[in-house]
Amino acid sequence: MNSEIVQSDIILENEKVLLIPFENERNIELKEIIFDDEIWKYMEMYVRNDQDFENYIKSTFKQKTDGICYPFLIIDKATNKVAGSTRYGYLNHASQKCEIGWTWYGKAFQGTGLNQACKFELLNFGFEKIQFRRIQFSADLENIRSQKAIEKLGAVKEGVFRNNYVDSEGKSKSDVYFSIILEEWENTKKEYFSEFV
Repeated sequence: MNSEIVQSDIILENEKVLLIPFENERNIELKEIIFDDEIWKYMEMYVRNDQDFENYIKSTFKQKTDGICYPFLIIDKATNKVAGSTRYGYLNHASQKCEIGWTWYGKAFQGTGLNQACKFELLNFGFEKIQFRRIQFSADLENIRSQKAIEKLGAVKEGVFRNNYVDSEGKSKSDVYFSIILEEWENTKKEYFSEFV
């Protein structure tokens, strides 16, 4: 695994999407789309006001500094607007794996094909440049929409992690886990991401 890459500025793009480091000054533009409870319904927290927003920004910076994740801003190239955020999370250098997630989009950018374009760049760079051996995804057991979106990436459903986390309101939540492994990537890329290859 090429661990040094996640210490540098990673910029990924194709004709639909541009991914830039979260620290970019454009992160303030997230305020235009972030205050929507539907976005946070299946996350560990809610972002409902300016203080929540500041906490979200600070927490994301700290997790990157601590080496836990590498977060991105998602830019919709059709409008040049900040559409949301995603990250490589749970970076595990010893086992050469990560989880792509913490992904959210403003309502206007949902269902536009942006997610498929974004995930292709993250998967392709993850397997071919960083050299992960496993990339996993998870979705709340009740979040059927996210589970279907993950299945559209060609990820293999592995099972349910019961009471996997406690949300900000103190409720135990269960997650469904999926993965793509290095040995599958070439075939998955051709079958599910042919428009980007």
